Amino acid sequence: MNEPKPALLVVGHGTRDEDGVADFGRFLERLRGRVPVPVAGGFIELSPPPLTEVVTGLYGEGHRRVAAVPLVLVAAGHGKGDIPGAMARELVRHPGLSYAYGRPLGPHPTLLSLLEERMDAALEAAPPAAPTAGPTAVLLVGRGSTDPDANAEVHKVARLFWEGRGAGGPEQRHGLMGVEPAFVSLARPSVPEGLERLRRLGARRIVVVPYFLFRGVLPERVAGEARAYAAGRPELDVRCAEVIGDCDGLADVVAERYEEALGGDIRMNCDTCVYRIAMPGFEDRVGAPQTPHHHPDDPADGHGHGHGHGHGHALGHGYGH
Repeated sequence: MNEPKPALLVVGHGTRDEDGVADFGRFLERLRGRVPVPVAGGFIELSPPPLTEVVTGLYGEGHRRVAAVPLVLVAAGHGKGDIPGAMARELVRHPGLSYAYGRPLGPHPTLLSLLEERMDAALEAAPPAAPTAGPTAVLLVGRGSTDPDANAEVHKVARLFWEGRGAGGPEQRHGLMGVEPAFVSLARPSVPEGLERLRRLGARRIVVVPYFLFRGVLPERVAGEARAYAAGRPELDVRCAEVIGDCDGLADVVAERYEEALGGDIRMNCDTCVYRIAMPGFEDRVGAPQTPHHHPDDPADGHGHGHGHGHGHALGHGYGH
């Protein structure tokens, strides 16, 4: 008799934005209709349900092995340390539990296609009273991180998005003059700096594409900063695209990461990871302990249950789980 496949545990960061929490909930329902295994999901901080509550529920239903997929786009601190640290704590709380760990969602061809759909929708929206003639460009805005590897991933996505969609590309489907990366926090260039660079390069229509999964405080900040920049520059047509959002394409990527985790096919990049390699300016992070976030809805938080195992980035690979 074949053993049933492990449950899919979707782990999000959390947000104070109610719309973002609702998006997460709807996405879990979509996954349940597309993946033939039990699906559960929770957050490591900021919003309910906390991860520990969800794991306890699965454990109570008899699940002793799960596949945890981090619902993050880049391998920054959340995917490399915070989520594995939280899962390590759950192993202590639930004897006999084990887990396989998936890799972050991006970059992925499906995500690039979804970003293109969001860009197209913004371009097809009603133009301003006086349509702007001139080159079109995209500002791809990521969250921003203190992890240089994560910020480099956003640059990579920006370049991949331009290939085949830019002027001179093999297909020239959009004729974009350029796709520039920017960040809304912790890293530069900022949203205004990115917009100014594209303006100086000659863009007259700019689509701001947020590289975010769901709605939340930071995507709202991206849109607000873009609108503020455009307010004093009537010669520009600045448009804001929607986040990737709850959709079948995103569900397919999560399902793919689930299967990879079960097969041990993680393909993490360690060559530029600050937890393994002494990158200039980040030497102190090599082998740094990984500990879980504090979650306000975790009744045991703050009572000695945080486990900084000192394994550094090894936890981020899910080795030994």
